[in-house]
Amino acid sequence: MTDVDPADYRAVAARLAAGVVVVTAVRHGVAHAATVSSVASVSLDPPMLLFCVHVDARLRDVLDGTDAWAVSVLADGQADVADWLASPGRPAVGQLDRVAHVAAPVSGAPWLDGAAAWFDCRTEAVHGAGDHDVVIGRVVAAHEGAPDAGGLVHLRGRLRGVR
Repeated sequence: MTDVDPADYRAVAARLAAGVVVVTAVRHGVAHAATVSSVASVSLDPPMLLFCVHVDARLRDVLDGTDAWAVSVLADGQADVADWLASPGRPAVGQLDRVAHVAAPVSGAPWLDGAAAWFDCRTEAVHGAGDHDVVIGRVVAAHEGAPDAGGLVHLRGRLRGVR
């Protein structure tokens, strides 16, 4: 078996178009958020989805203290939100002050205004996978956004709106 160079793998994997979401959670009264492009529907019955988070990410630490989290599926015009919530060094407290949001109905985690869709989830399982953890959640509430909302995808290192 031949080892694949991580830089080569990253370049090739960048060809996988991926939907862009923001995962949010609240711990000790503070809302935390992260832009994620590794999310997938897992099951219809029961409804479940998964996302992957780096083991060293602030959000990963937050998830150790709560089993409730939310997903906002970003719309085609929300690249600025994705960029902000992916930027290193953003403050831990108040990072959502500049992003309009409401509390999800079950978890209370933020749902971002203007998203194409939202999910409210409870953690079912977490599995280690290299330098990331795979977080699997049971969907406890879901809501569609505006009928004409497009989506935001990450492809070849860029965010692109699709309709």
